[in-house]
Amino acid sequence: MSIPFRAIVFDFDGLIVDTEQPIYEAYSSIFAELGASLPLSVWQDVIGQGVGNDAAFVHLESTIGREVDREAIRAEARARRRDVTLTLPPREGAGELIAEAREAGLSLAVASSSTHAWVDWHLDRLGLLPSFDAVCTRDDVGEPKPSPAVYCLALDRLGMQPHEAFAIEDSPHGVTAAKAAGLRCVAAPNPLTANMDLRHADHLLPSLAGVSLSDVVAGLVE
Repeated sequence: MSIPFRAIVFDFDGLIVDTEQPIYEAYSSIFAELGASLPLSVWQDVIGQGVGNDAAFVHLESTIGREVDREAIRAEARARRRDVTLTLPPREGAGELIAEAREAGLSLAVASSSTHAWVDWHLDRLGLLPSFDAVCTRDDVGEPKPSPAVYCLALDRLGMQPHEAFAIEDSPHGVTAAKAAGLRCVAAPNPLTANMDLRHADHLLPSLAGVSLSDVVAGLVE
């Protein structure tokens, strides 16, 4: 089939690489050491926002009855996550879809609420960095998702209008950001986000495993 789009903008964490589970486990272990649990119902407000951990910290502090050094906990969680994610492969189907899109002549970008140091390092480690015409992160815009800022920047750097591209996301905050930027959006959740409400996406896939570019596009133009 012909592809009625010129570009795809990908989320990173949880979509290209399943880094979401390790960061949740890192925070969960730290919270447990401090005497609190970290229910997924609390963490779901964090997923897709990068630095948006305030809901988790409010829960922690209300549970243990005192304030904590949030920056120290963030730093410790990053260290624990990094150790686990050093050798993580791309999520099943992600590398294949990126390669197929490049072969089809589409421009590609990343729009992430993480930092350049994190996203660029992982893309380079996986040999995927050259596949992307633009990599945009919260470093570039100062606002995490669900703000559409990082998606607007990705479109600008690609030289595309919203109707010429679509986004692929894994979280409710990410879908909200993409839609607010005027993009159509495919949701392909990871195990941590699979039970979250992604009905505001234009097309919902169980994952990217075994999915072709034609399959993705067909769901957007039906």
